[in-house]
Amino acid sequence: MEAITVEFPLSGEWVAPNTPGHKVPSHGTDQLGQTYAYDFMQIDWKRPTGYKFFYDSMAFYFMAGVKLEHCYGWSKDILSPISGEVIECRDGWPERKRVNIVTDMLALLKNSLLINPRGNEGLRPALGNYMIIKGEEAYAFLAHARTGSISVEVGDIVKPLQKIAEVGHSGNSTAPHLHFHLMDNPNLLEAKGLPCCFREYEVFENKTWVKVANGIPGRRDRIRANIA
Repeated sequence: MEAITVEFPLSGEWVAPNTPGHKVPSHGTDQLGQTYAYDFMQIDWKRPTGYKFFYDSMAFYFMAGVKLEHCYGWSKDILSPISGEVIECRDGWPERKRVNIVTDMLALLKNSLLINPRGNEGLRPALGNYMIIKGEEAYAFLAHARTGSISVEVGDIVKPLQKIAEVGHSGNSTAPHLHFHLMDNPNLLEAKGLPCCFREYEVFENKTWVKVANGIPGRRDRIRANIA
């Protein structure tokens, strides 16, 4: 299946710990249309192997937890990857104020028990704050947005790279990040994932930034996009 070309949905530097550039299905399942899904987060590039995503010490993270404001990617702009109509968006789902491996894993377990498989609304404990955009070739799904940050409404027509929300920690999230994928159906319980590539971005290789066209990031790639 040929990949659909979309815009990179963020600006600045990012890494994709879950990406179809590493394995398919990227999240270990075809359910919810996420066969070719991406997770994007910002990390401390002095410690890239551990995906350290916060300013504080590791000890502080494991014991007390770090504030969302101390996480690199939290509250960064989410950009529309395609042009199309917003057909579904849900905001108002609360975020945990601190990121801690123990409490976040317990939240994931709790959320799995709260899921009611009767349409997208029943998946809110896992999805958090999310948007679905209907494009010409596919439906774009973006999840885990910061509470109160979604700036579009159902019926809005969005353009590529238009700001639509901010990166958050809502739903099934163990670090502030953006979950993004394309699918063939707006109902996540029925959707099949569709492959996509990004029209333009850069990868840091051999101490320099190299332009990539129509690429699929690897899970260790240092990505840079939409830099003015």
